[in-house]
Amino acid sequence: MFFERPESGERAILVHIEMADEAEQESPQELEELALSAGADPVEFLTGSRHQPSPKFFLGSGKLEELRALVHQHEAEIVIFNHALSPGQERNIEREIQCRVLDRTGLILDIFAQRARTHEGKLQVELAQLEHMSTRLVRGWTHLERQKGGIGLRGPGETQLETDRRLLRARIKSIQRRLERVRRQRDQGRRARRRAEIPTLSLVGYTNAGKSTLFNKITAAEVYAADQLFATLDPTLRRIDVADVGSAILADTVGFIRHLPHKLVEAFRATLQETVDATLLLHVIDCHDEERQGHIEQVHEVLAEIGADSVPTLQVYNKLDLLRDQPPRIDRDDDGRPVRVWLSAVSGAGLDLLAQAISELLADDIFHQTLCLQPGEGQFRAQLYAQGAVLSEQVDELGQIKLDVRLQRKDMLQLLSRLGLDPERYMAVAVH
Repeated sequence: MFFERPESGERAILVHIEMADEAEQESPQELEELALSAGADPVEFLTGSRHQPSPKFFLGSGKLEELRALVHQHEAEIVIFNHALSPGQERNIEREIQCRVLDRTGLILDIFAQRARTHEGKLQVELAQLEHMSTRLVRGWTHLERQKGGIGLRGPGETQLETDRRLLRARIKSIQRRLERVRRQRDQGRRARRRAEIPTLSLVGYTNAGKSTLFNKITAAEVYAADQLFATLDPTLRRIDVADVGSAILADTVGFIRHLPHKLVEAFRATLQETVDATLLLHVIDCHDEERQGHIEQVHEVLAEIGADSVPTLQVYNKLDLLRDQPPRIDRDDDGRPVRVWLSAVSGAGLDLLAQAISELLADDIFHQTLCLQPGEGQFRAQLYAQGAVLSEQVDELGQIKLDVRLQRKDMLQLLSRLGLDPERYMAVAVH
C-alpha cells in the first residue's frame, strides 16, 4: 500500500550481521525464504559481524561502503536487513546508498499485506503497517523538514508533516473501531460454540510447518497451501467429526516466526483469540527441519505472549515422508495419554493415529455400557440412535432391548434430563 509493486521480482540485496551481544541470532536462510515469499529476487547476500550495531547506520563504515558498491553493481532496487532498524537508521542508510531500505519487520508486514484475503485480515495488516510506518513518515518529506527563510521557501514544512500524522492517527482509530466490531462478532461465535459445548481444535506452529496441508487433509477443504513462509494469514474454521465426541471446530491459523514483530501480535490478537480459547492446540512441527527445537521454543514464546500457554497441547510431528524408515506412531506420557503424533500430511500416513489421539484427549469421560430397556422405552432408544451412541442391539426372549451404548457422559446426562429419566437407574453400572 505504500509503494507500487513491480510485476517482476525486485532485485534485492540481503544483509545479515552477526551481533556478539545478541543471545538469539536471526537465521540468514530464513531471511532468504522471507524475501522470496515477498516476491523479491535476491542477487547478493552481505554478511558480517559486529559487537553492537552502529547508532547511525547500523553497519560500520566499511560495510556501508561495500553495500553501496553492491547496490551500484547489481542495480539493486531494495536492500533488506535481517534486523529491526530504527527510523533514523533506515533514513541514514537510504541517503548513503541511494536505494530503498526495508528491515525485517517491514518485510514481514509486506508479506502479510500480500496474503490477506478477508476484510478482517486486510484491516489487521493495514493497522500494523500504519503503526509501523507512522514513525517513518518523515522520509517522504525530508525536503520540507525545516521551515526556511527566503521567497518561495517559507512553510509548509512541519505543517505538512503534522497534517499527515493527524490523518494517520485518524485512520488508525477508524481501523481500530472496525476491528473492535469484528472482535465482538467473533466473540459471539465463540460464546455460541461454548454454549453448544462444541470443542475447538486450533492448528498452531512455526510458519511453513505444514498446517494448511494438514488442515486440508482433515477437512477436505481447499485452503491455500504452499511451500513458502506465511502462506496462510486469515483464519479458516471448519466443522469436523471426532469419534466419541461428535462435532468439533478445527481452526487453521497464521504461522509463527522467530521474533514475530510485536505490532503483528497486537494487530492479530483477534485472529489469535481462536488459539487462546481453543479446547486443544495441535502444535504442528516440521520433524525434518534442523532448526526444529528452536522453532518449538519460538512457538511457545508467542503462545505465552498471547496467553495460550496453558491450553492443552498435542504435538504433531509432520513431514514424516522426508525421514527414512520412520513409521507413523503415537508417543504417550507415563499416564498413557497421547503427547505426540508422527505423520505425513502430504501422503496421509498417520492421519488415523492423529484422529485417535484427538479422540482420546477430548473424550476423557466416556459412558460405555449395556443398557436394558423395556418395550415402552422406545423414545429413549430413538434418541440414543439419533445421537449415534448405539454400537449394537439385541432383544432377549422377554422382549427386553439390550443396547451397547457409547457416548460422552455429559451428553448422556443431558439426554436423561431432557426426557425426565432417573440417571441413577441407567448410569449406576460402572463404566467399562
